[in-house]
Amino acid sequence: MSQLVFLPGLAADSVMWQRQLDAMPTHLHAVVSDVHSRHASLTEMAASLLREREGELILCGASMGGMLAMEVVRQAPLRVTALALLGTSARPETDAMRALRAAAITLFEQGRMEEVLQANLPLAFHPIRAKDLMLQKSYLDFVLRAGSEQLIRQNHAVMARADARLHLPAVGCPTLVMCGDTDQLTPPECSREIAQLIKGAELVILHQCGHMLTMECPAEVNAALLQWLAAQGLL
Repeated sequence: MSQLVFLPGLAADSVMWQRQLDAMPTHLHAVVSDVHSRHASLTEMAASLLREREGELILCGASMGGMLAMEVVRQAPLRVTALALLGTSARPETDAMRALRAAAITLFEQGRMEEVLQANLPLAFHPIRAKDLMLQKSYLDFVLRAGSEQLIRQNHAVMARADARLHLPAVGCPTLVMCGDTDQLTPPECSREIAQLIKGAELVILHQCGHMLTMECPAEVNAALLQWLAAQGLL
């Protein structure tokens, strides 16, 4: 029996996936991995996950977690029986984004972490959630809990990521690609590209949803995940 492993985004933890964990059937033994918090590169994170989780895996990754899921399937394609990629990109880092991350890292090193996070908060969510202070607090709390060291290390990992588009056509397992329609960090075009590269991939675009789709639209995410898992005979 395959195990369902949720892979959080940059500086995120199980809070990001809590509503999905609550909705999954017990026989999938769903867990949230923390390998991203313990290693310095996506390659190392993927290798560690494969060592720690035996047998067949259903991987569900969001944002950086999606990048990690794509690296896991590159390293061990026969171990991954199904793949869900949420709000992510297969592209390598652009020069412009690399410069923005480098500037943010400098501020993190200066102890200005919360200042940077507050300034970038509008990028994480759809504008209609600008007044949802509880949702924003939940997001800020887990990023602050991760701390500047993790933020710096994981930003470096994302900056150094390979071009996953080169190996996606070889992915043979059922794949679900999902994205918010107003995702400003990994726009829908990134998800459409992934879905086009993986044969038979299913694409779902969520209405009035930004980058943090698992927290912004949990009911819609859960419905899409459960329908997809059922279609693969995994429920």
